[in-house]
Amino acid sequence: MAKQRIVLDTNIWLDWLLFEDTGIARIRQLQEAGRLEIVVNAECEAEFAGVIGRQFRKKILDARAQAAALARLRRLSTRIDVQPTAAERARLPRCRDPHDQKFLELALAGGAGCLLTKDRELLALSRRKLAQVGRGVPFRIVHPDEF
Repeated sequence: MAKQRIVLDTNIWLDWLLFEDTGIARIRQLQEAGRLEIVVNAECEAEFAGVIGRQFRKKILDARAQAAALARLRRLSTRIDVQPTAAERARLPRCRDPHDQKFLELALAGGAGCLLTKDRELLALSRRKLAQVGRGVPFRIVHPDEF
């Protein structure tokens, strides 16, 4: 069976690597079974690295824990350096939060079938613009519970 390529947004990575959220257990199991390939690029990896350096949920990770989380993300994912062309970017819907656009671009450039997110803006975009895969957008945006 071929691996399905997916993109995880930063919050899903946090749930997996720092909070061990049981809501993403299925994703973890599929990846461990070799059925998923998670793609990441430099921009999305940098956002993750920046977020884990901040205080969240009344917790601050020391430099060692940050390095370990980043190393684990790198082990679990495939790094791609391909960027969508200007024409491909133009076909993508625009997210209201410009910081989230990078996940759409990564999914497109990486040939992902799915972008997993809990982000309200991305999920709303999915309902408005990507209800059906097609029209130049070959991936779905879904909540982990729907994956």
